[in-house]
Amino acid sequence: MLRNQAITLILNERIETTVARGKELRPFVEKIITIAKRSLKHGDSGIHNVNARRAVAVDILDKDAVRKVFETIAPRFAERAGGYTRLLRLGRRRGDDAEIAQIELIGSEFDPAAAAKKTEGTPADNAPKKKSMGDRLRGALGGSKKDEKQVAPKAPKNTRAARKVTTPRKAGGA
Repeated sequence: MLRNQAITLILNERIETTVARGKELRPFVEKIITIAKRSLKHGDSGIHNVNARRAVAVDILDKDAVRKVFETIAPRFAERAGGYTRLLRLGRRRGDDAEIAQIELIGSEFDPAAAAKKTEGTPADNAPKKKSMGDRLRGALGGSKKDEKQVAPKAPKNTRAARKVTTPRKAGGA
């Protein structure tokens, strides 16, 4: 479980888990990043880089995660002495009342302005809205939504013939 959480943390740079699991995960991930940082001192070539990749690959079984540690995460923390992760307590889980925390790599903080820019320029905004099942049924039956067609409500007729008279159903038998 610890390895799987470490892989997810490396690939996504942020995960939510319980506080106890997060506290166990921090030193595990920080040791991996430290090993990857040591290989940066010796350059891209050499036996140190190969040994460091093998040492990390023992604990991290996903090749994409190992590649990301060496190509993006370790260079980001090259000048930092330690403390590559942050544990933020989020509250308690509703089902079992376990304390939930978010563990993230330092420098991968959520930027709401950047997230808004990503979603603004997507072609999904310009695409026509898909019809829901209710819209399709109304169209097939000849009806329409009230907000699509603004129809003035008809004035109620006060004649007795126009009103529908209903009688209560019998209670009990058929």
